[in-house]
Amino acid sequence: MDKSPLVSVVVPVYNMESFLPETLDSILASVYPNFEVVVVDDGSKDASYRIACSYAEKDKRVRAYTQPNGGACAARNHAVRLAKGEFILPVDADNLIEPGLIADSVKEILKDPSVKVVAPRADFFGERTGEWKLPPFSLHLLARKNIMDTCALYRKVEWERAGGYCEGIIAREDWEFWIAVLKNGGKVVRLPEIGLHYRIRNVSKRVTDRSLKRHVVKTLNARHPEFFERELGGPLRYRRSWSVLLNRIYRLFHPRKVYVDAGFCTLTSYVKALPALFKYDSGTVIYKGRNELREMDWYGTKVVIKSFRVPNLINRIAYGVFRSSKAQRSFEYAEMLRREGIGSPAPVAYYTERNGLLFTRSYYVSLKSECLYSYVNLMRGDFPGQEEILRAIARTTAALHEKGYLHKDYSRGNILFRHTDKGVEVEIIDLNRIRFRTVDMEEGCRNFERLPGTPEMFAILADEYAKARGFDANECLKLILKYNNAQI
Repeated sequence: MDKSPLVSVVVPVYNMESFLPETLDSILASVYPNFEVVVVDDGSKDASYRIACSYAEKDKRVRAYTQPNGGACAARNHAVRLAKGEFILPVDADNLIEPGLIADSVKEILKDPSVKVVAPRADFFGERTGEWKLPPFSLHLLARKNIMDTCALYRKVEWERAGGYCEGIIAREDWEFWIAVLKNGGKVVRLPEIGLHYRIRNVSKRVTDRSLKRHVVKTLNARHPEFFERELGGPLRYRRSWSVLLNRIYRLFHPRKVYVDAGFCTLTSYVKALPALFKYDSGTVIYKGRNELREMDWYGTKVVIKSFRVPNLINRIAYGVFRSSKAQRSFEYAEMLRREGIGSPAPVAYYTERNGLLFTRSYYVSLKSECLYSYVNLMRGDFPGQEEILRAIARTTAALHEKGYLHKDYSRGNILFRHTDKGVEVEIIDLNRIRFRTVDMEEGCRNFERLPGTPEMFAILADEYAKARGFDANECLKLILKYNNAQI
């Protein structure tokens, strides 16, 4: 029994009745002993699907399917989902491959687990002839131009990790896919022999795609801003070969300050790409008002990013020249609180940018909190363990005040908590408005004024706060009720 890994050759088809038989014949002539051919017809109006079915009837290695017209990427994704092989080799329905291509590709990819893609040398036939001379592979070059054809062998798991072929791009979809597969590392091997024959026609996608350049550039920037930031110092430009120079010029007039905690240095490209990530609506919106909060997943690390609104002109000058930005303060204050044993989500990074001397935008990045609830949830009278939670919040508030930290936005949405094996864990967020001074009993009790509650809830807060700070519980309760306009 042959133990060669199964290779799935996937062939998307749309109105290719004139070329499909020749393409399938070239695939079926392969000398590799263990492969299947998955043909997906993309709603053709000609006999393409009938031709594919006739091949499937004659050769058990061929399977034919059809779908409503959805484009090449949709058909290719459909085929890969149906594929049973460990390895995928896409072949366009008007191209030809050499009999040894599959075997040579599998041999190379099995040599080294770090090899992600094995690509053939190629030549042209049809309305143009000669070798298709492509440069040696590099990520830096891949960031500026499409240097690989769709026809290259890869593991199916890489398709899964990349999220499949992008169905929102209507040209150069292979370029987008190879970026998705390779941007985080992996080797590319190019075979020494010509294994792909690429048919050139006046109506071929390679020709018609040139008119969609702006769409392609916009889509690539939206899907991979961190990749272009790393390789080009900013977005891919319409004049692609000038991207690095144009990005450097832009940065001269729009200087930025980017700080990433040493423990999260692998996320630096994402942090630098934050303006693009927000521009293209990446992640999930948590809150959108004066400022905006988004949750994103970076390499499996879940982060929350706060984008601060652009301030008024006076503050734009102040933040641009004299003062630390709110994003920077949020980062630094989170570090301070955590050093003091006061809970706050781990700070990851901050980003600030100027237009000349005027401050423009800033972002603060932290790990997503594991606390599932906020003080808001305590307004449910039957919330489990309410008293224990209120006492934990009061102790955390007392710890802040004892250290001389006065949170000027101490509201119900900025106090998070969760139950753990060690008790209730409390985290404080939205830290940019902390003030540093001695906090006496009256000012400390007044700090509860934005927390809603019942007199019973305030009595618990006052009792625990007073114990933690050595104050009189009755006096604390009177002050808390006074500033909350509550009555017993």
